[in-house]
Amino acid sequence: MGVVDMSNNPPTSRTKDFFASPALSLSLAGIFRGAGASAAANDEVEEGYEGSGGAGGGSKREETTVEISSENSGHTRSRSDADFDGGGDGDDDDGDGDGDDDSKNKKKKRKKYHRHTAEQIREMEALFKESPHPDEKQRQQLSKQLGLAPRQVKFWFQNRRTQIKTIQERHENSLLKSEIEKLREENKAMRDAINKACCPNCGMATTSRDTSMTTEEQQLRIENARLKAEVEKLRAAVGKCPPGATSTSSCSAGNDQENRSSLDFYTGIFGIDKSRIMELVNQGMEELKKMATACGPLWIRSLETGREILNYDEYVKEFSAENSSNGKSNRSIEASRDAGVVFVDLPKLVQSFMDVNQWKAMFPCLISKAATVDVICGGEGPNRNGAVQLMFAELQMLTPMVPTREVYFVRYCKQLSAEQWAIVDVSIDKVEENIDASLAKCRKRPSGCIIEDKSNGHCKVTWVEHLECQKGTVHTMYRSIVNSGLAFGARHWMTTLQLQCERLVFFMATNVPTKDSSGVATLAGRKSILKLAQRMTWSFCRAIGASSYHVWNKVTSKTGEDIRVSSRKNLNDPGEPLGVILCAVSSVWLPVSPNVLFDFLRDEAHRNEWDIMSNGGPVQTIANLAKGQDRGNAVNIQTMKSKENSMWLLQDSYTNAYESMVVYAPVDITGMQSVITGCDSSNIAILPSGFSILPDGLESRPLVITSRQEEKITEGGSLLSIAFQILTNNSPAAKLTMESVDSVNTLISCTLRNIKTSLQCEDA
Repeated sequence: MGVVDMSNNPPTSRTKDFFASPALSLSLAGIFRGAGASAAANDEVEEGYEGSGGAGGGSKREETTVEISSENSGHTRSRSDADFDGGGDGDDDDGDGDGDDDSKNKKKKRKKYHRHTAEQIREMEALFKESPHPDEKQRQQLSKQLGLAPRQVKFWFQNRRTQIKTIQERHENSLLKSEIEKLREENKAMRDAINKACCPNCGMATTSRDTSMTTEEQQLRIENARLKAEVEKLRAAVGKCPPGATSTSSCSAGNDQENRSSLDFYTGIFGIDKSRIMELVNQGMEELKKMATACGPLWIRSLETGREILNYDEYVKEFSAENSSNGKSNRSIEASRDAGVVFVDLPKLVQSFMDVNQWKAMFPCLISKAATVDVICGGEGPNRNGAVQLMFAELQMLTPMVPTREVYFVRYCKQLSAEQWAIVDVSIDKVEENIDASLAKCRKRPSGCIIEDKSNGHCKVTWVEHLECQKGTVHTMYRSIVNSGLAFGARHWMTTLQLQCERLVFFMATNVPTKDSSGVATLAGRKSILKLAQRMTWSFCRAIGASSYHVWNKVTSKTGEDIRVSSRKNLNDPGEPLGVILCAVSSVWLPVSPNVLFDFLRDEAHRNEWDIMSNGGPVQTIANLAKGQDRGNAVNIQTMKSKENSMWLLQDSYTNAYESMVVYAPVDITGMQSVITGCDSSNIAILPSGFSILPDGLESRPLVITSRQEEKITEGGSLLSIAFQILTNNSPAAKLTMESVDSVNTLISCTLRNIKTSLQCEDA
């Protein structure tokens, strides 16, 4: 079985919450190799053999293996009518029935089996999707239609249900093992932190919670032991490996048994073999190349927005594609294309797409979960030319008001020429359907990018995003931006990639101008601050989306805005305060351009106009680090002074042609001073709040023609999501109180009112 590389597991203290998500648990369940038929029979033995003998009570049946039939496993076999109608005589059960003494002395013959035809399987699969538990009338009708015995139909449905149940149990076992491995790594990191309580560079404490470290380590050990015991029980239950065996990766070198191709499981469950997969990805690669290079009439540029629009009639004609309007009125097509230059070497960029952890880190605002489910072909050379892997991703917007999109796809990496590579993603039929038909809401038609190597570490990237999605209910504020394809389109992916590559260049630079690195004396200090800011932004993106990690509850603010609240408990993550954390998010529309709103929120001169924590006092920037060519892409440290005390804030501002963010968090002054000198920032506890700013999707031509970016104002406004995270109790065992919800409700209401007043849009 392939290794599930889950890149965005929640903190291990929330393992129960993770498994409580029925969508992800069942969706990933179907990806793993199906259970054997004997295991399936044992899981539902009381149902599978109910009334199947037709014999007397004293008759014993020989235990036989019932193979599971499905639409995708080709012609499969089940028990024949003779098995179902056999009498009480034990010899009849062996399928001979002649009763001769000679035949009794012979070795018992195997049972007869009946192979279902493809048409029979297809009809039963269709009914199974509508009703996994058909009643007697439905079974009778289907048996007459297919020419099968009613019991054959009954046992087919029982075996199908058992198959799904067994696959899910095996998958949950695999997920739990992954959680255990992460817990072990965290335990090791905590022990290392105890041994190195002081920084070797400056002698200052790296964390303010050293006195309580022993207690935290004990909690981790207890949790580790409990989870390890559960894993051992699951291993023994499913028979995957004997109790006490060491958990190892299925990709371990030198182990042919574990390293065998995942094509066995594809053939067994999805009915797809390697040749068929390679045929589909090669077809997808050819389609991507044409989509990336073709002009009119396939792509038509809009006079209103300047964006390219796919001529779908021409697309159907060019690629002999199925028209989605034929019998699929509940599905919509989103197609977009964009191109740009990024500051990164081609090999590094290709690697970031094929490594799921790097891919998710490159697009934190778009990807809430990602997994490499299985590697079908490892590829050749360091750049993995020809690599094919099955992947899963959960795509999000930075608001809980827009549902996430779960998509399964095969990613194919191929070198087209000495200076050109292509990455194509394509969803394969029957994969989602066999996992759970209810999850097949979003599928990728051939999408991806063509990467062309330029001189001096530059690459030109042409991005094509082509999705087929099931129509669903979207909040009215976000309907335009989602339905227009902007939210998950090529422009969003392209601008995010450019910004992340630019950020990496500034992070690695050694000759940073003084004006771009004020307030920090050393290069090590600069890198340490940028790492901390990046971790803060990732945490913010993970906290405010509609991912199944969170359970959002709707409350109404005192001023009428809808607020979504969610809580979580942090037991062991040193990057966040320990205890109960409450997150509250509210999204509003403002009649202000995104650029104006972003500049207002990031400017320290205006912070006292909206931040009630400043109490109207002045805010001063003590360090400013550029991380992009745009002056808005920067990390700075701000101080708010009052008569009672002084507070430091770390702020990360982020903007591109599609979206903007301002993320900030209060930081411990002593800990931040050590980070400025170049100390490790991984143990600095930080709880970010901030803003996400999007255009409202009502695009039009600019009112004026000018080279000044800030003057290119369209008729649309901004979609502002404001999020606050607060620590309600230092004890993880504490419960959330209504007083905490009321406090964060007041905080959001007052902040929104201050922003509207300062921007003169109180009536928005």
